[in-house]
Amino acid sequence: MPDKILVISCGAIAREMVRIGKLNQWDHLVFQCLPPELHNAPERIPAAVKAKIESGTGQYKKIFVAYADCGTGGKLDEVLDEYGVERIPGAHCYEFFTGSEQFHSIAGTEPGSFYLTDFLVRHFERLVVKGLGLDRLPQLKSVYFGNYKRIVYLAQSESEKLQAMAQTHADFLGLDYDYCYCGDQPLSLALEPVLSNC
Repeated sequence: MPDKILVISCGAIAREMVRIGKLNQWDHLVFQCLPPELHNAPERIPAAVKAKIESGTGQYKKIFVAYADCGTGGKLDEVLDEYGVERIPGAHCYEFFTGSEQFHSIAGTEPGSFYLTDFLVRHFERLVVKGLGLDRLPQLKSVYFGNYKRIVYLAQSESEKLQAMAQTHADFLGLDYDYCYCGDQPLSLALEPVLSNC
């Protein structure tokens, strides 16, 4: 597909990536998603992305990686530099969902913040409760979250159902709760320079 761009995306932002692609009529994008569970073992992200790049090399006009650094400590960028592939700028998805300036303002207000996105609100039980073993060892809650003060829900939608779920998750962790509607615009603006024109 020499006229297409392959977008290797984190599964945690797949819904937003596809929605933004459709809204902008970026019909030249082909998405391949990696499991969101990789975020519980970020050291595995670079190798997983590398395998996708190698399988797509020569088949597309361009390859783009829809990940931030995501806890890889620069190891993902080492892989991308090897292949000359770009990624979404930023340290993590919270930054590109809000835009860097707004994220740093939110983080500066309370450094002890645990962030949720629409995806994490929906899959909190699987990725946080079960993923961190809190269902089996509830005493780990204080180990993992003892230094946090609040949950900040960085919302891509205005769903009242998701807001209620996020409040429930905050209650479960014993944290204060803040809601911040971000929408898709910050991520769309970050993607536009590299994905808008095939």
